[in-house]
Amino acid sequence: MNIVQRMKAPTPKFFRVLRNIGLVLAAAGGALLAAPIALPAAVITVAGYITVAGGVMTAVSQTAVDGEADNSTPNGSP
Repeated sequence: MNIVQRMKAPTPKFFRVLRNIGLVLAAAGGALLAAPIALPAAVITVAGYITVAGGVMTAVSQTAVDGEADNSTPNGSP
């Protein structure tokens, strides 16, 4: 299964919830980083980490596939 097929395959419910949480974290971190007011350096640092963690969580959750949906194997190999 290549990456395009994996991204199009159905995602289990747990990973859909995890993906949505990752999107919210990434959006919140991005909003803090783009805030028009001066924030303490610690808040900016934490916002950067939250943004990266949310992005990684979203990407990993999107590539998880339902085991029953993965019936095809490349080149007929087990």
